[in-house]
Amino acid sequence: MPPLENLLLITVVSYLIGSFPTAYLAGRLNNINIFEAGSGNMGAANTFRVLGVKWGALVWMIDILKGVLAVLIARALLYPHPGWGVWGNVIGGLIVIVGHNWSFFAALLTGRLQGGKGAATWWGAFLMMVPGYVVAGVALTFAGIIALTRYVSLGVLCAIAVGALWVLILSGQGQMASVYAIYVVLTGLIVTFRHRSNIERLLAGKERRLGEGA
Repeated sequence: MPPLENLLLITVVSYLIGSFPTAYLAGRLNNINIFEAGSGNMGAANTFRVLGVKWGALVWMIDILKGVLAVLIARALLYPHPGWGVWGNVIGGLIVIVGHNWSFFAALLTGRLQGGKGAATWWGAFLMMVPGYVVAGVALTFAGIIALTRYVSLGVLCAIAVGALWVLILSGQGQMASVYAIYVVLTGLIVTFRHRSNIERLLAGKERRLGEGA
């Protein structure tokens, strides 16, 4: 078993990486408080809506990289301990999403523990863990739903549901470690919980479509 300090370090580092307030800083560079504009969410979708494609794409890429970086660091810290690499994926991938959704740095800047909804960061961590064909399938689900409906939130929720179901099947077949099943359920619940207002608006027919203004 790896030293406890390694696991604690992974937790702290992953949380701080996730907490980096990408969308908030992008907004401030444009004299906008992202928490007071559009949907009020510190994420890529709201940045696209409020600041446009250039800033939205930048925030989206950085938030994806948060997930990638957290998993890579966790793997490196657990590499000397055989059999624990999967736990590096899971701990790093879970905590980085928690950090993004409830950002310590955003709390320092605004006085409130708040953040994004975790979709881009979830994607960055997820693609580090699953086979390439799962990555492709989930990406196509996301793109297909958006192409058909222009609802980004619906695309996110469907993609996460498909990704989770796929991992559960692979885990049940022994093709992936069983801990990944726990991971996709926990992260799926977290991201879905953060999208609860979107779900309410979708059900009420009031959700903004892609391309509609803030």
